[in-house]
Amino acid sequence: DPARLLGARLQGSNLYLVGMMGSGKSAVGDKLARRMGSYKFLDTDEIIEKATSMSIPEIFESEGEDGFRDVESQVLDTVHSYVRCIVSTGGGLVNKIENWGKLQSGIVIWLDVSPEIIMTRIKDDTNRPLLQTEDPLQTLIDLLEERTPKYSQADFRV
Repeated sequence: DPARLLGARLQGSNLYLVGMMGSGKSAVGDKLARRMGSYKFLDTDEIIEKATSMSIPEIFESEGEDGFRDVESQVLDTVHSYVRCIVSTGGGLVNKIENWGKLQSGIVIWLDVSPEIIMTRIKDDTNRPLLQTEDPLQTLIDLLEERTPKYSQADFRV
C-alpha cells in the first residue's frame, strides 16, 4: 500500500491539514492516518473541546473569536512537538503568524474546497459560530478570500 510507504519516507514529519471549515480536514486526516498505519490523527477542535470541557460555539460565546484562537494556538504549541501525526487544524488557525512557525515544522496541506461545496456539506451543522449570519454563503466566501493568501503558503494544495 503506497500510504504505508509514505509514512517511512516522511521520517516522522507531521502533516498539517489546513483549509476552511467543512473542507474535509477531519475526515481526510483520520482516513489518511489509518491508511499510513504508523501515524496518529489529531483534531485540534476535538482537543480544544476536551481540554476546556466546552463546545466550540460555547467558547466563541464566552471568549469570543480571539479567545478561541488563543486556545487554538496553545493546542498547536502542544501537538507540534509530537511526531508521526496528521493534524486537522481549525480553519482560522492560519491567521496568526506565530502559528506558521509551528506548522512549518511539518508538511502543510491545504484542502481547497469551493464555498458552494462547503455549504452543501455543512448546511445542517449549527455548530459553526462564524456562519451565524444572514448570508452564510457570502460570509464563507469572504472568509475564504481573507484566508487564501495564508492558505497559499501551504506546501501542497489539494
